[in-house]
Amino acid sequence: MNIEIQNQSFILHHYGAIFWEKKSILLISDVHFGKVSHFRKHGIAIPNDAISENFNRLDFLLDEFQPKTIIFLGDLFHSTKNTEWKLFANWTKAISQKIILVKGNHDIIDELLFEVLNIEVVPELIIEEFILTHHPLENNTLFNFCGHIHPGIKLRAKGKQFLNISCFFRKPNQMIFPAFGEFTGNFYLKPTKNDLVYGITSEEVISVTIN
Repeated sequence: MNIEIQNQSFILHHYGAIFWEKKSILLISDVHFGKVSHFRKHGIAIPNDAISENFNRLDFLLDEFQPKTIIFLGDLFHSTKNTEWKLFANWTKAISQKIILVKGNHDIIDELLFEVLNIEVVPELIIEEFILTHHPLENNTLFNFCGHIHPGIKLRAKGKQFLNISCFFRKPNQMIFPAFGEFTGNFYLKPTKNDLVYGITSEEVISVTIN
């Protein structure tokens, strides 16, 4: 889906990423690398294929948009280093894009380890009329791109039918990104008349009508 914010064009992808066309930047939030391995270590039966799925999606997006820069809006890793760190390190070495991490509350791995991989770590980032953070930020002058919440929405229809989906949740001066990673869960928000919701299906992003 193509949308416009602050007179700039953005492409919303159903993998939960946004491509900023003018800047050739791919924006992604809440990958939570290491979460699958963390759960499996503690006996929770999550398919190991979920680890490769995150990398497969990233590779697809890089091939699709050919961005110059990737900006992760926090919670790139779920916790401390585990077996997925080596996979991530190898992935970063195989791509040509500049990587920036806007630090999130789960990003507790030593920043020096990211620097070794040529990843810049920042608390927040301002680009033109936009401020990029992990936690949602109220700002009267800059439009906020953020993550953290893992937004979802509950859709209801006649006959007591319902569907829960992830979404991009847009407030008048803010866009909250869905979680990119597998097995991250959603926090279901109730939009107001001033909000816009872009629901994520398995094949596309759709506008959700708010009643």
